[in-house]
Amino acid sequence: MLVSDSLTSTLTRYYDAVPYDSHPFPQSAMEHLEALAFLFGLDTPPPAEASVLELGCAAGGNLIPFAARHPGARAVGVDLSTVQVAQGAAVIARAGLSNIELKAFDISEIDASFGQFDYIVCHGVYSWVPGPVQDAILRICAENLAPKGVAYVSYNVYPGWKAREIVRDAMILRGGPRDTPDEKLAYARGMLEFLEESARADSVLKKTLEETMPIVRSANSSYLLHEFLEPCNAPCYFKEFVARAEARGLAYLCDAEPSTMFVQNYGDKVRDPLLRECGGSQVLMEQYLDFLVNRTFRQTLLVRQARAVDIRYRMDPARIRALEVAGLFTAEGGAELALDASEQPCDAIRGLKVTLRLPIHKAVARLLEAAYPASMPVEKLIADAARLVGQPAAAVDQAAMSMLEELLILGALRFRRTPVPAAASVPGLPRALGAVRSAPGLAPAAGANANACNQWHEPVALTLLERSLLPLLDGTNSHDALAEHLEAEVRGDRLRFVKDDKPLTEPQAVKAFARQQVELALDALRRKALLVD
Repeated sequence: MLVSDSLTSTLTRYYDAVPYDSHPFPQSAMEHLEALAFLFGLDTPPPAEASVLELGCAAGGNLIPFAARHPGARAVGVDLSTVQVAQGAAVIARAGLSNIELKAFDISEIDASFGQFDYIVCHGVYSWVPGPVQDAILRICAENLAPKGVAYVSYNVYPGWKAREIVRDAMILRGGPRDTPDEKLAYARGMLEFLEESARADSVLKKTLEETMPIVRSANSSYLLHEFLEPCNAPCYFKEFVARAEARGLAYLCDAEPSTMFVQNYGDKVRDPLLRECGGSQVLMEQYLDFLVNRTFRQTLLVRQARAVDIRYRMDPARIRALEVAGLFTAEGGAELALDASEQPCDAIRGLKVTLRLPIHKAVARLLEAAYPASMPVEKLIADAARLVGQPAAAVDQAAMSMLEELLILGALRFRRTPVPAAASVPGLPRALGAVRSAPGLAPAAGANANACNQWHEPVALTLLERSLLPLLDGTNSHDALAEHLEAEVRGDRLRFVKDDKPLTEPQAVKAFARQQVELALDALRRKALLVD
């Protein structure tokens, strides 16, 4: 069933007037989806040669970087907004990409003629469209998904959105009737400020506002307009979404953030009762956990129902050994990780805290920290760590593997099926990703603070100086040559060096400062995963 013409027109006008923020979403990266499927027992097509469909691609900020990384892949994006599709098409033309196409198209009209795809991505669409379009999304994920493919769908969920609906309804009451998006948002914010000042201290409304107002104050206008003031926003329970998918011949595989799936991350008081209560049902257990943490948003991976028998939620050591892993482990106080048996707390990715106890644990962490953002093969990581502590690999293998499994469950490791070839150190002739050199933003809106997409499919901010250097990072320019380029930019008044709040103009001072800035910028670009070996 198609959406009515009037509602389609309303949604189209809304997205044309309020473009959705179009940028990479790391959880939806095809390399990540491939690695997740592998971790839970399924082999999927390599992204480098895959066919990919993105539903609701906006201006292509999530899909274009994938196509740029993998010239052997084929990517198709569809979106209701002709304005955003045109923006994305202009970026594709500037980058010279021939393996990607964006189409202004009603999702509901996609049928078998579109063909089958190894990966289907639908981020930020499902909850924000009417019921018939939601059904069309799941139909496409079933009918247009290749036999060994994976579909990714994100959506708002209850129970967390029960409270947020109060805030949304209040914002729409005052902001909805206004004419322009800016007016809608201004009046909606005013409504929340009134309620925040007037709500009783012991009321449900007060507690809801305390939880939601930090989001409202910190989020950008595009997010707020689409999340709280858009014509459609229909959350559901996770169990309900899975049932809808199953009715279409699909099966739940996992969450794009797998650490949320493991009950042991929630403590013994939660783990033991839920394991008894849920009788081995992963879906039921995760639904209980959604209530426990008051979850508001999910990113679900789906596969064809026939593949469900091969899904395994218990970690397989053989599959862990076949992964590429990366991670950051910074000892508290900046101290070096000592290769002894003392306890040493560390800060890991995603703000996680881990405590390392055995020398082999610290050796693994030290190697990952030194290589980051590059990945390492698990087998090589263990062998190198064993040499670091002066023991045979066989003697420390079990302890190292147990550590890696715990870190994967906790969410303290990044992982892929194939190497992430980010530079582990800054080379003498630095080279950046080709797509970033030729079109640094790979996004419709460029500027001094535009983002680039790195090799982990993350948006990373670029300074003006970094943007000036990037086109030259093709592996042929030395550090001195790059510094001379910056000097020329300063002489041509295209770049300014400021030290102690004063512009530098004296040639020798500019020369010395340029060399210093080149080293700092190259190290920053390496840590942002934009340099390659």
